[in-house]
Formats: sequence, structure tokens, C-alpha cells
Amino acid sequence: MTRWETGDRDASREPCPDRIVEDLGGAFGMGAVGGFIWHFVKGARNSPAGDRFRGAMYSARNRAPILGGNFAVWGGTFSSFDCTLQYIRRRDDHWNAIASGFLTGGVLAARGGWKVASRNAVIGGVLLAIIEGVSALLMRSHVKTPREMALEQMEQTQQMEDYQKKKDAGEVSGMQGWYQYMQANGMAPSSGSGSSPS
Repeated sequence: MTRWETGDRDASREPCPDRIVEDLGGAFGMGAVGGFIWHFVKGARNSPAGDRFRGAMYSARNRAPILGGNFAVWGGTFSSFDCTLQYIRRRDDHWNAIASGFLTGGVLAARGGWKVASRNAVIGGVLLAIIEGVSALLMRSHVKTPREMALEQMEQTQQMEDYQKKKDAGEVSGMQGWYQYMQANGMAPSSGSGSSPS
């Protein structure tokens, strides 16, 4: 099987055929749990004073699976389009998700006519563009660039060489030697950011 370009998307997700089932189940779970909470509160508010809990449970039990099913349809359709586009384009990037949101919004609203379908397609594409943009920004803010990783590795190598020279010269011993070893491996703050034990 060919490895495709993933850009900065989450590479820890399931591969494509299994992703559809995973997303379908996850969407059902989110919809069912969220729907249970929503309809429980709504049922409690709309029930008479003596039957609030019973009315809340009745409403939540009857309506939560329906909302979960709606979420599952959306998640399954979205993942199917995402996998299809990934196969056609031979790459897994943010454009697949945005186009999948566009197509999913349009397909699920197709019974309302082309005007409703096109409006929902645009809404789906815009929502997924916002979600993918925010996730890309978060990934870039938390993940180091290759340049930063290379500089950090060079600095650790230099610290390790300095430690070896000091150890060979007999300049380090006891707790101080342990602390400098930890600094050289990046497990302790460097000498500029904290004080070393004496």
C-alpha cells in the first residue's frame, strides 16, 4: 500500500476503510450522549412539577438515539467522502476534509432541492474550513518545526560532549555530576534557567 502525503493532519487516526466505522460510531456516541443531556433538560423543563424526573427520562430515552443516528449519518457520510477523496487525490490533507464537508452538506440536504442543497453544502464547507483552520493552527503552535528539533538536538549533543569532557577530566562528581548529566540529556533545566545543586 502506498503512503500518501498527510501534511500536518493527525497521522494517528485509523487508516481509511476502518476510519468510516470509527467516525460513524464516534459520531453516534457524541450525538447520543449530547442528545441525552439536551433532551433530559428539555424534558425536565416541559414536565409538570411532580413528574419532572420521569418526564426528563422519557424525553431523553426516546429522543437521544434519534439524534445519535442523525450524527452517525453525518459522520459516516463525511468519512466516506473523506476516504474517497483521499483515494482519488492520493494525499490526506485539509482540503479533503473541507471538500467532504461541502459534499456531505449537499448530499444530506438533496431532498430539499438544489437551492437548499447548495446552501447546506456551502455551510458544511465553511464549517469544516473553520474547524480545519483552527486545528492546523493548534497543531503548528504545539509541534516543533524540523529546524527547532535539529537545533535542540545539536544543543543536547554539545551539552553531552561538554559533560563527557568534564567527567573525563574529573571535574564532576556526586550530585553535581548527576545534575549535569540530566542537563546534557535535556531532563533538567540548563544552567541559565535554574541553579544547580552544589
